[in-house]
Amino acid sequence: MKIAVLKEAAIAERRVAATPETVKKFINLKASVAVESEAGLAASYADAAFREAGATTGTRADVLADADIVLAVQGPDPDSLAGLKPGAWLVAGLNPFGERARIDRYAALGLEALAMEFMPRITRAQSMDILSSQSNLAGYKAVLDAAAEYDRAFPMMMTAAGTVSAAKVFVMGVGVAGLQAIATARRLGAQVSATDVRSATKEQILSLGAKPIFVENVAGIEGEGSGGYATEMSDAYKAAQAELVSAHIAKQDIVITTALIPGRAAPRLISDAQVATMRPGSVIVDLAVEQGGNVEGSVVGEIVERHGVKIVGHRNVPSRLAADSSALFARNLFNFLSAFWDKEAGKPVLDEEIGTAVRVTQGGKVVHERLLS
Repeated sequence: MKIAVLKEAAIAERRVAATPETVKKFINLKASVAVESEAGLAASYADAAFREAGATTGTRADVLADADIVLAVQGPDPDSLAGLKPGAWLVAGLNPFGERARIDRYAALGLEALAMEFMPRITRAQSMDILSSQSNLAGYKAVLDAAAEYDRAFPMMMTAAGTVSAAKVFVMGVGVAGLQAIATARRLGAQVSATDVRSATKEQILSLGAKPIFVENVAGIEGEGSGGYATEMSDAYKAAQAELVSAHIAKQDIVITTALIPGRAAPRLISDAQVATMRPGSVIVDLAVEQGGNVEGSVVGEIVERHGVKIVGHRNVPSRLAADSSALFARNLFNFLSAFWDKEAGKPVLDEEIGTAVRVTQGGKVVHERLLS
């Protein structure tokens, strides 16, 4: 069983899908590992470290030759997979909705493509969940990015020259990224509030010492979709939320938006008119900018200024912490494959529940029901 690890080619992608730690673990399972040269360099993992762990390094053609499983962070260009044998597994974050044409080409190559972002949110799959591990770091980094652009201090400071007021931070969307953003902003001494369409998150917000900001008296709106994700809200809820947010956001120094709906464009949470109500020098970090953005006027890969407010739209925020995000991502992939490793067969054999959830192509066809409807 040969496992190939690719060097990422996407813009602003510094992560790698395996680390020396996980290479050793794969080798302990009697697999061989080949890592494309300089695949881990941007994440501070040198080729020598992979070789010391027992892997070989070489060109892409070298690592793909006779590979049974290919590991990547983002789905590689199908043209770059020449020489990969039909039936090989491709295990990565494949963005199946945003890159559907690429998925079709994986099918045409005869690959069994496994989309790790489709991992079900069930207890036994928590350690395999790339969305959670990467979102956790994104929420943390979003606060640091906000602090870097904000020209004031976060904590309240009492000095002989006077008192510096604590920054007011508002987190919109309380999933994994939002919860980590709340915790990080609190650790930095900010006064933190947060909101979400799921009423169940109130207790989580309170447990982190933040103030929940929620729409009240809109019957039947829970916002909880399958797998713990948010769902699209009713027009009544959207109107009530817009009114509440407009009043609250005008008083904030920093806003961090994290709202995403799987398979859909990111919901618009902040309008240009609402941005205009914030005081000059305020900062908004839009973690959903690559999926269309939660904030009107945010631009992918740029920091723009509107009405004196900085709107931060960094690409691929987890990649801005490449070493740690790679370590977590690599462990997710190892946990996934090792959980199904059949020692007699010398390879992983997926069960029906998780296999059906993550498998998007097989036998020359696109097979995932979410891509066929």
